Amino acid sequence: MPINKVPETNPAMTVAASALRAQQARMRIIAENIANADSTGQTPGATPYRRQIPVFEASKIDGATGVKLASVKKDQSDFQMDYDPSHPAADANGYVKRPNVNSLIETMDMREAQRAYEANLNVIETARSMEQKTLDILKR
Repeated sequence: MPINKVPETNPAMTVAASALRAQQARMRIIAENIANADSTGQTPGATPYRRQIPVFEASKIDGATGVKLASVKKDQSDFQMDYDPSHPAADANGYVKRPNVNSLIETMDMREAQRAYEANLNVIETARSMEQKTLDILKR
């Protein structure tokens, strides 16, 4: 290989890096959902926090197909209704709209995102190790 030629990026590393960014965005959205799981409106009958859902799509990156965050959508499932007439956001019947966030589901989603993140880190580490071993063989 000529000295002035820049080596091409490793497609495995490119795809894994795009997946790392996607999972990082997913974890940020999940953390926001968990942080707002108990948020209610401030006025009677007000709409509380609505759960966010990340949407991913395939993306061409340096000749490989990676993944990227395409958008963040609002979960349209129903809000929970709790009877609490003393709450400032209670409606005329004493019910308060609670966010449509289930902390157990969010925790499981976070765990899945963390595992996917770790798996992609392993791909990058393996690809780097293979490249280093190839260079070591070529030096001999």
